[in-house]
Amino acid sequence: MSGSVTRFARREWGPLFGTVWQGLVVRRWRAVPMTLAAVCLTALFQLVQNQDWGYQPVQNIGSVRAEDPLWLALLRTPLSLFVPALDLPVWGALAQVLLVFGIAEICIGRWRTLGVAYLATLCGTLYARVGIALGPGTPFGLPASDAQVVDTGPSAAVVGLAVYVCWRYRAWWTGGAVVVAMVVEVIIKPNLAGKEHLAAIAGVLVLIGVQAWRERGRGRGPGRGPGQDGGVEPLPGTRSWKPPITS
Repeated sequence: MSGSVTRFARREWGPLFGTVWQGLVVRRWRAVPMTLAAVCLTALFQLVQNQDWGYQPVQNIGSVRAEDPLWLALLRTPLSLFVPALDLPVWGALAQVLLVFGIAEICIGRWRTLGVAYLATLCGTLYARVGIALGPGTPFGLPASDAQVVDTGPSAAVVGLAVYVCWRYRAWWTGGAVVVAMVVEVIIKPNLAGKEHLAAIAGVLVLIGVQAWRERGRGRGPGRGPGQDGGVEPLPGTRSWKPPITS
C-alpha cells in the first residue's frame, strides 16, 4: 500500500516538487522576487485600508464592483488582486499569495504568473456583470444586489494559477481536485465569490486549450525546458522529479 502511495506521489507531484526545490536551493529568495513583492503589497493594502485615512484611497485604486463603469473596473482590476477582503482574515490572503504565486513563479516564470493571475481575476470580474444581467432565475445568474459587493482579493487568481500549473506539470488529480472543490463550494454556498472562482477556472481552461492546440501543432506536449521568463519546467517527454544536472 505504501509503495503505491509513493509511486502515485512521485507521478503526481514529483516534477513539480523537483522544480520548486531546485529553484529554492539554487536561488533562494531570488527565485520568488515577484511573490515577495506581492505579499508585501497585500500586507500594505491591508494595513492602510484599516486606517481611518486609508480606507477610501485603497477603495479608489483597487476596489471593484459590478455597478462601476466598465472602464473603471478594468483600471482597478490589476491592483484588486492585492487588496484583501475586509470580511476575511488577511493571513489567508497572504498565505495564498506566498504559496501559490511562489510555486507558479518558480515553475512558469514571473510574467506568465502575472498574466494567468490577471486573466483569472479579469474573468471573475467580467462574469459578475454577466451574472447580474442574467438574473437569479438562471443557474449562472446573480441577484442585482451583488452589483454592490466589493470584489477584491487574490482567490480567483490563486485558483486559476493552481489549475494552470497542475496542467503544465501533469498533476492531473490535483488539478481535478481544485476544480471539484470549487464546484462543491458553489453548490454549498452559491455566492458571488464561488461563482467567480468557476469563471476564473473557465478562463484558464480556455487558455490551456488554446496553448495545448498550438503545442500539438508544433509536435510538443505539456512538458518543456527552462521557462522563458525565469520559470523552470520539465524537459519534453520526461517525468523525472529529479532536478537536471548542471555544470
